Amino acid sequence: MALKLSLIFAALALNAGAASAPKPADPFAGIKLTAPDGSAMANFIPWGATTTNFWVKDKYGKFRDILLGFDNHTMYGDPASNGHPYFGPVVGRYANRIRNGTFTIPVTKDASGPNKFHIVENENNGTDTLHGGLIGYDQRPWTLVKKTDNSVTFSLLDPNGDQGFPGTVITTIEYTLEVKSTWKISMHSTASELTPIMLSCHQYWNLEAYQETQDLLGHFAQFDSSNIITTNGELIPTGSLTPVEGTPLDFRKAKSIGGSINATAAEEYCGTGCVGFDNCWIYDDNDCKKPVFSLWSVNSGIKLDVTTNQPALQVYTCNGLFNPALPIPRKVDQGGPDAVYGYHSCVVVEQESWIDGINHPEFPVNQIYGPDRTYSWESTYAFSVLK
Repeated sequence: MALKLSLIFAALALNAGAASAPKPADPFAGIKLTAPDGSAMANFIPWGATTTNFWVKDKYGKFRDILLGFDNHTMYGDPASNGHPYFGPVVGRYANRIRNGTFTIPVTKDASGPNKFHIVENENNGTDTLHGGLIGYDQRPWTLVKKTDNSVTFSLLDPNGDQGFPGTVITTIEYTLEVKSTWKISMHSTASELTPIMLSCHQYWNLEAYQETQDLLGHFAQFDSSNIITTNGELIPTGSLTPVEGTPLDFRKAKSIGGSINATAAEEYCGTGCVGFDNCWIYDDNDCKKPVFSLWSVNSGIKLDVTTNQPALQVYTCNGLFNPALPIPRKVDQGGPDAVYGYHSCVVVEQESWIDGINHPEFPVNQIYGPDRTYSWESTYAFSVLK
């Protein structure tokens, strides 16, 4: 079976470089989906398998686009002009950060063992790798495989050696809008040889669509997690955990995200000199059957409940999104283009595995996949209105 798979991957990799390889006619062309009962709508583009818009109804029965992004879709493919915020794509082959851009197979502490791989560093002055390297999955045209009125499937062939990763990986993602404003996302990857895979979706949310406020004071969250993965000043994991008890990181009881941000300043949880959240929480008890994360706005009344098969959650409160030298205009239906996306005005929610697990064999995860082990990422985002 492994030999058969390797031959298939070799043929696919060869074909990927050929002129006849399938490519989307326009990777920035919008694809619109509508839930069967009309309760939700969303737009996607093949570039990065990106979600560009997401509409659900607020407590007044009016649709709002609650996802940050660009009205001009070509901007998604021009990171130099916008600071590369990773608005709405799949991030990979390995999401989040890789210490020193290196790892070994088998995994050893901080890549101290043999069989070392070096991935393109693209962050912190070339000292670590973020979201898969210089050209991650967000900066590639995915192939449109299938589309219905409420579902779209994209695929990506990631060749052996790209960005330094071993093995050819084929990934598919299916986005489906179901009744009652339910969004199902399913990602699966197969690899020709042993290689790390950790994917995530990187949507930026403002559940008010910037209509009531420009901050996160009205955004509340609740999720059961007693620990975060401890990181250094550059957000690289140290290998230990930090208990959330008695800290601003504790969301086991519902509280305002925006109201907790200033309390993070002293400990610099989101990095040196940073105020806000950019942390990886470990779910206490995730049976993959019931929601493990909830986010809502008391102003719009929109609520999000997430069910996932992932063991961890990264939350980023847009601490560095606003750059005075390169401000990002908001979408027109979010008050743009004169208004821009501001500091601490949105939240990214990434369902994922333990970050930089490929440099920490002490973590209870196995992030190495191959011909005999496929990768699976499943999440359901269920939207509702507060009662």
